[in-house]
Amino acid sequence: MSEKRGKILIIDDDEDVLLAASLLLKKHVISVQTEKNPQQIPNLLNRQDFDVILLDMNFTRDVTSGSEGFYWLDKIREIDPAAIVILITAYGDIEMAVRAVKEGATDFILKPWQNEKLIATISAALQLRSSKLEAAQFRSQQKQLSRDIDRNYHEIIGISPAMQSIFRTIDKVAATQANVLILGENGTGKELVARAIHRSSDRADNVFISVDMGAISETLFESELFGHNKGAFTDAREDRAGRFEIASGGTLFLDEIANLPISLQAKLLTVLQQREITRLGSNKSRSIDIRLICATNMDIEQMGKENKFRQDLLYRINTVEIKVPPLRQRIEDLPLLANHFLNLYARKYNKHLKSISASGLRKLESYPWPGNIRELDHAIERAVIMSDAHVLQPDDFLLANFDTAESQVSIQDYNLETLEKMVIQNALKKFEGNVSQAARELGLTRASLYRRMEKYGI
Repeated sequence: MSEKRGKILIIDDDEDVLLAASLLLKKHVISVQTEKNPQQIPNLLNRQDFDVILLDMNFTRDVTSGSEGFYWLDKIREIDPAAIVILITAYGDIEMAVRAVKEGATDFILKPWQNEKLIATISAALQLRSSKLEAAQFRSQQKQLSRDIDRNYHEIIGISPAMQSIFRTIDKVAATQANVLILGENGTGKELVARAIHRSSDRADNVFISVDMGAISETLFESELFGHNKGAFTDAREDRAGRFEIASGGTLFLDEIANLPISLQAKLLTVLQQREITRLGSNKSRSIDIRLICATNMDIEQMGKENKFRQDLLYRINTVEIKVPPLRQRIEDLPLLANHFLNLYARKYNKHLKSISASGLRKLESYPWPGNIRELDHAIERAVIMSDAHVLQPDDFLLANFDTAESQVSIQDYNLETLEKMVIQNALKKFEGNVSQAARELGLTRASLYRRMEKYGI
């Protein structure tokens, strides 16, 4: 050990052993504390942390079996599961060593020890302790990061019968490991539902990984989802885990699942059936443990009938199906949602806005909201930014123009494709054909918007 590091606790009823170990290790570690009486172990560990604990296996009650050492090993790990314990004894044998390691000891040394061997063992143990602490800190940071991200999605707001039904379904399905398929138009809150299921499940302390399947090209599909080894392809400069590996132990949310090309659906199905992946450039399979939640805004059942989506994959991903209604079908929730966004953005932009006028709410309630809650969110945010008043009025809300004859027909029959085409055209017109800005306004990826433009011949 080149520089001093670590705090060591030595527990042995032989004062000569304590003195010899202390004198040797003080040259290499920050501090060494010794204790003759193992009964003091709980008090010592509750008062301070030790990086490495040297524990005798045999005290005065029993000098050969090692039973006391195993007893105190269990107590130490009960108090500190991450403790690094090295057992020492003058009566060691291979069976006792194997048992010690199986029960949580890091290493096993015999008395009298060789100084170089003891120092090397302590050095390795300190490195292991450091790695464990770093891993624990990383896990803690990841959990906090997940909580921080999740906070933006924390509340699903709704008093309508349709939303109350969804809440009941979430409560039932969260306690299981069933795969869930969430259906609904863009902007209805499908990811909020997925996160609510994760947050209420026994995987809540693990990661929630979201993947936009519509944004992953066919060439990158396997690398992104299953990972790759260094050298698997030209730009693979290092080993990298895919989304399935990263999500293992937690929940994997595959958004826009219906956009997955038919040629890649078989690969996804194989992974879901076998519960293991193989990285690109590797022959080694890796087990995965994920809760799968998928979502789409497309009629995936009709796609199955038309052989555009594999029926066997559809059966695999929709053990439970949840349909999230569009905002126009739960209009009684709009005042709650609007006031939620008002309070959110008033705080964010330090505005003293207090409410939305009755006429303002009537305007919001009469609008068909083709972009659903995402469009309402953007509309309220713009109004908050631009308003200097304390109460938002109808003129503060810049909504798409639905006054044309074509629009009136759409509103009367609520043809979703017609509404979507009109909204895309309005967005493109607003941003003078800039697809990136229009996609951002609509809450879509560029790839998703291009697909819709091609679909509607825009």
